[in-house]
Amino acid sequence: MTLTFRPEARTPDDRASGSSTQHKRRRLVAMLLWAAGFTAWWLLLGLPMTDPILTFGWLWLAAVAWGINRPWRDHVRFGRDWVGVVLLLQIYNLSRGFADQGVTPHAMEMVAADRGMFGWLTGGVVPTLWLQHHLFDPDRIHWWDVAASWVYFSHFVVTPVVAVVLWLRDRTRWAAFVIRWILLSAAGLATYFLYPAAPPWWAGRYGLIAPVSRGSTRAWDAIGLHGAGNVINAGQYSSNPVAAMPSLHTAFALFVVVFFMPRVRRRWWPLLLAYPLAMTFTLVYSGEHYMIDVLMGWTYVGVVYGVAALAERWWAPISRARAARATDASVAANA
Repeated sequence: MTLTFRPEARTPDDRASGSSTQHKRRRLVAMLLWAAGFTAWWLLLGLPMTDPILTFGWLWLAAVAWGINRPWRDHVRFGRDWVGVVLLLQIYNLSRGFADQGVTPHAMEMVAADRGMFGWLTGGVVPTLWLQHHLFDPDRIHWWDVAASWVYFSHFVVTPVVAVVLWLRDRTRWAAFVIRWILLSAAGLATYFLYPAAPPWWAGRYGLIAPVSRGSTRAWDAIGLHGAGNVINAGQYSSNPVAAMPSLHTAFALFVVVFFMPRVRRRWWPLLLAYPLAMTFTLVYSGEHYMIDVLMGWTYVGVVYGVAALAERWWAPISRARAARATDASVAANA
């Protein structure tokens, strides 16, 4: 008698499980390779997240790595969907540097506003000077300086990363997010041209208030990330130095939080709102913005959300009518 051993046939569930494991392994390897390349670029050349085109390139590669098992047409679609957004953001970046050409920036109005709102608490000085008097040490980097540098850097990362995640998960919500992002950027840019305003460090440099240290990136050197600080500093000096009103840094921080608040339980709202509050502290403490800039930025967020909601409400029946006509045409063609 001969005994023959045959391998057990794999069931469909087994094959599906093996395929799923293989896909997860490929995704993990691809994401690790992306992380290694991004880290190497960061340490050798600086953070690649302060320029829209570089940011787009790295985020596209991240989307490719995450969707490594998807067909290539999906990755091409990413580029097609994002090219308009990147071009608009690049135009915004280049245009804001010309907002102060040939005009004297507004400065004392912001000083007066901050003194009027907070002088009773700060002894008659703007909040930036009060915070730096109590917390800033030119000869020592404290933990809050490191935290402030990370929070400041997050401005360049959070909004585009959230947009990419939305694109991967829900294109409809991605479109709503991007529309508000572009509207907020455009509103800020228009204001920079109509009302160029100087930040606290600028007012301190020219003797309008006591000297202010610009400390938004000072902690990078202390933790060994010299390139990170150099790239952000270069971006600061190449951009418009008097585009302070409104503060789009705090506006974007609040914008991202407000977008998700309707879908988050209220008990988590304080945690979400901690982010724009941390950004506010960072910008005021580091001399980048006055409190009036922050409050105006938050106001712009409210206006943009209101305008976007009205526009979407107006467009919804038009969109449904178009979809119905397209469906009827398709049915008629197949009849």
